[in-house]
Amino acid sequence: MQIIRTTDYDHMSRMAANIISAQVIMKPDCVLGLATGSTPIGTYEELVRRYENKDLDFSGVTSINLDEYKGLSPENDQSYRYFMNEHLFRHVNIRPECTYVPNGLEPDSDKACEAYNAIIAASGGIDLQLLGLGHNGHIGFNEPSDVFEKETHCVDLAQSTIDANSRFFASMDEVPRQAYTMGIGTIMKAAKVLVIVSGESKAQIVKDAFFGPCTPQVPASILQLHSNVVLVGDEAALSLIPEA
Repeated sequence: MQIIRTTDYDHMSRMAANIISAQVIMKPDCVLGLATGSTPIGTYEELVRRYENKDLDFSGVTSINLDEYKGLSPENDQSYRYFMNEHLFRHVNIRPECTYVPNGLEPDSDKACEAYNAIIAASGGIDLQLLGLGHNGHIGFNEPSDVFEKETHCVDLAQSTIDANSRFFASMDEVPRQAYTMGIGTIMKAAKVLVIVSGESKAQIVKDAFFGPCTPQVPASILQLHSNVVLVGDEAALSLIPEA
């Protein structure tokens, strides 16, 4: 695992954007696995800036997002499709038909997951998977569990995740309790994994995930077994792990 220490959130975002930019430049028809949440917003802003400066071309890129809330439409401003449109897709020249997010409006979980697995398989594999890191170690919506889920599945969100996401909704009652998420097995098949973390509140879980035992109770800990992981974090988030 490669660890890149940065000074602050903005520096972290630029470094992450460097890695994604290099992937797009080296392989213009690459498949990017993308994440949502507050952490990657700065990275997406930097990618948009580079596109506007004509340094990046997304016309050949395919994107496959990690997850989506079950029950939310793409037009809902808290859906992850909406998030991606607002923070990246509508600002660059990526083809809309090549941007994939699980179908949150499909009530049949088996059908939704099988369809998304088929999309991932048809893409030929993910070249670079971007990940954030939840406070309980979740990646995507793979919550602490007794097993590592392999493929796309419907998950009951942990209370800690519901609580963390409640700030984005008008009330706690509006926070979805389920989501469709790419599985751990699929994430592990990505050629390269880029994990971004920021803030003191992530310091303990960074230590647990990357320097503790590999256990499904800390889903991100499986990344210790991946052959090509880059962890980019600011000083606060990496404060509890040893210097390289």
